[in-house]
Amino acid sequence: MAMLKKIARLFTIKTRLEAWLVIYAIALGAVERGRHYLDTYPGWGGWLLAVACTGVVFLAGGKLLDSVRPVEPALAGGPYRVPLRRRAVTDRNRPTRLLTRRGSESRTSRRRD
Repeated sequence: MAMLKKIARLFTIKTRLEAWLVIYAIALGAVERGRHYLDTYPGWGGWLLAVACTGVVFLAGGKLLDSVRPVEPALAGGPYRVPLRRRAVTDRNRPTRLLTRRGSESRTSRRRD
């Protein structure tokens, strides 16, 4: 049983580099299959099948890259949180979302001078 686990670990994609290598292999196979379809089915049918073969690479590649956790940086910056970015002075003229209660309360009636 332990030997089967060791063999299974060989076929597990652990890093993003391995995922990119698998995506490259899938792309090579898809292009070859697309060329085969172009030879077998001349015209629009062959082109549609060839495009479908190469389009699958994008779907499979996205799933592979999503399934592999990105490598965390060696220097994470410590236990401190990143400071929030303050709004610039030019953003003061932008409308902000008002937190109002229900009803037709206007902005001027909420002011307290």
